[in-house]
Amino acid sequence: MKKKILIVEDNPDITELLSYNLEKEGYKVDAVDNGSDALKKAIAFLPDLVLLDIMLPGVDGIEVCRQIRASSELDNAFIVFLTARGEEYSEVAAFQMGADDYIIKPIKPRALLKRLDAIFKRARGSKSEESTSPELSAGNVTLDRDSYTLSIGNEVATLPKKEFELLWLLMKNPNKVFNRQQILERVWEPDVEVLERTVDVHVRRVREKIGDDYIHTVKGVGYKFEYREKMQAV
Repeated sequence: MKKKILIVEDNPDITELLSYNLEKEGYKVDAVDNGSDALKKAIAFLPDLVLLDIMLPGVDGIEVCRQIRASSELDNAFIVFLTARGEEYSEVAAFQMGADDYIIKPIKPRALLKRLDAIFKRARGSKSEESTSPELSAGNVTLDRDSYTLSIGNEVATLPKKEFELLWLLMKNPNKVFNRQQILERVWEPDVEVLERTVDVHVRRVREKIGDDYIHTVKGVGYKFEYREKMQAV
């Protein structure tokens, strides 16, 4: 079955170029030229991946990303920003909203296709891993790949993909210290240019959800997962 890609872009020349190259590669493509209609189009089309600009008429791409991540009908969709906005704060905001990749225009079609292929290959690798180890637990925290959910005691929540993959990496390797570059290479694609500060942002957001008893900072090195059970007062 063909993978489906939704292009959210207000420049018709860029949309035409992207559509031509994606369809030539075997993808099924649809497009929308504004942010206001992006969510409605996405729910109707159910894409495997959304190529999303930031500067859009009506609603900007960051808000579109938030809406997609909040939609249960689009849980499995990857979101890749393709934008001329190269500022650090825009990139950080995109990843905070759950983006899977952030690409700065202009980019050559072949390079873009390789980036998308890497994302889908990683997704296939994650599915293979599910069959052998679908669940990790420590303390009152449980990660479930079957449902892509985080359970904290009796509370269940869905994590954005990058937060889930970061926590999975650390939980699967308890007491192993990962520096920021290693985390970027494992959680993001090796050829994707992402700021190391992005790792800190994602770690902070995960800590906000699971508490401070699990992910620990090793000063000057990186992060590790180590559950430290608190002593109970007698």
